[in-house]
Amino acid sequence: MNEQVKKLYGIGKKNSRLIVGLMSGTSLDGLDVAVCEVKGHGMDTKLSLIKFSTVNYDADFKEEIKKIFAKKIIDLELLCLLNEWIGIKHAGILNECLQNWKIPNYHIDLVASHGQTIYHAPGHSHQNKKYGNGTLQIGDGDHIAVKTGIITISDFRQKHVAAGGEGAPLAAYGDCILFAEKDKDVFLLNIGGISNFTFIPAGESLNKIICSDIGPGNTLMDAYMQAHFPDKFFDDNATIARQGAINESLLAALKAHEFFSMPFPKTTGPELFNLSFLEKAMIESNTLSISIFDTMATLNAFTAIAICEALLSISVDKKTPKIYVSGGGIHNPLLMNTIRNKLPEISVKSTAEKNVDPDAKEAILFAILANECVAGESDFWKGGTANFPVVTMGKISFPN
Repeated sequence: MNEQVKKLYGIGKKNSRLIVGLMSGTSLDGLDVAVCEVKGHGMDTKLSLIKFSTVNYDADFKEEIKKIFAKKIIDLELLCLLNEWIGIKHAGILNECLQNWKIPNYHIDLVASHGQTIYHAPGHSHQNKKYGNGTLQIGDGDHIAVKTGIITISDFRQKHVAAGGEGAPLAAYGDCILFAEKDKDVFLLNIGGISNFTFIPAGESLNKIICSDIGPGNTLMDAYMQAHFPDKFFDDNATIARQGAINESLLAALKAHEFFSMPFPKTTGPELFNLSFLEKAMIESNTLSISIFDTMATLNAFTAIAICEALLSISVDKKTPKIYVSGGGIHNPLLMNTIRNKLPEISVKSTAEKNVDPDAKEAILFAILANECVAGESDFWKGGTANFPVVTMGKISFPN
């Protein structure tokens, strides 16, 4: 038997595993690195976050990704080169983090790498009946495995698509394990570049879970800031948005897009919610001349209102749920205040209330998926529901 296969078998049989989750989202702000101790599998999973850091990307890294990110027409050679380059960069970041934390690489059992999404193409978006759903993440897992010396599991979204899903969001699996409650409906709201939710009804009813994208999270606000303030990547502390007023005409035009009338579950990305989307809405609403501040205030409100309307549409006729929030949007005070004001009867708290760092949550969730890939049993996901196929995800790369 191949020694690496034998090692992987041994890892799967261990009582606990040290797994590093790596997450780089559509915000392109940096790489989340989460060292997790994971015991058990399925609903018996116990996870402890040992170390966590977000390593910010430098300007050059961001510019290279932006050359191919969410674009229909790109340089194919550059795509080929960046697939390897990003894998090598992520491996270097991981090696440096482990060195700083004084954790030897050989102590880590697995790396769970999400990769960098560069294009997301669900069927409802491209509308080409010849093809199904598609999604592409780069940052090759073999390069991470070789450069770190650690067995790496990556490219999780492809199995989800192969099994009939849209490749996103994948949070439902880990959300159910970490956050399900016996006597209370729970929403897990993640506000990254795109906002998404997992609805878990009381009693851990897997066949009633709903996991879906909502629409823009930070992506429109970040893109607009970067276009008008080249030295800023986001609206820190909502400083710009706070100085403006919501333009109701623009807000109505933004909300009018057909994506918002589509039933859940559904997925989307910056391929739709980008500056071209904003410009079209501004033309339709005759608001091209409004101030930068008013535009940012409106985009901030747009994200908050889309989130609230989505969650309320799911929770109608159900018990008052709890909402646990994660992702970069949790640090936007104006956004969070609007959400809380529009949901006055619902508890809206950080996932920290459940001992899960809101910034680390997505990296943690991929560590859980890697754990299920190696130590889980796929029949745990019996009773899968729409966009929640019963599959084990991830491709395995050996260091040698």
